[in-house]
Amino acid sequence: MEVPATLPDGVRIGHVHLAVSDLQRAEAFYCEILGFTVMLRWPGALFVSEGHYHHLIGLNTWETKGADPPPTGHTGLYHLAILFPDRRSLAQCLVRVLAAGVAVDGASDHGVSEAIYLRDPDGNGIELYRDRPQGEWPRSADGQPTMYTRRLDLEALLAEAR
Repeated sequence: MEVPATLPDGVRIGHVHLAVSDLQRAEAFYCEILGFTVMLRWPGALFVSEGHYHHLIGLNTWETKGADPPPTGHTGLYHLAILFPDRRSLAQCLVRVLAAGVAVDGASDHGVSEAIYLRDPDGNGIELYRDRPQGEWPRSADGQPTMYTRRLDLEALLAEAR
């Protein structure tokens, strides 16, 4: 029996589980800065979400307590992407990130979305982003969505936080 190599409509990425070196430091970053809520504590692990789901991110020190981050240029997670419901909530998170002194690696306008790139305390890449409404997406001559990478105006984004 041949089974087609396609996914059904509605398939999504569920959650991400990150190995971290310091659970308290990870909790401070993901909860106090990014705004997640602790849903469950487990020996050597913490599960966080937006408050309405069992967990979006699992953080654990089961094999990595006190470990060094992986070296640059090796395979592994490039980044996890956290989708915000609107531009204002993305801007408010950026305010918290900057106030905490977290370095922003980049900020891009992709036409279909606006994204801010940074790293957590263990060096894991994080993309904080919001999708534009589909009616605002740039499109090719045949109507297909197109993307680009341009500098995101952070001052204009921060003005949305007010």
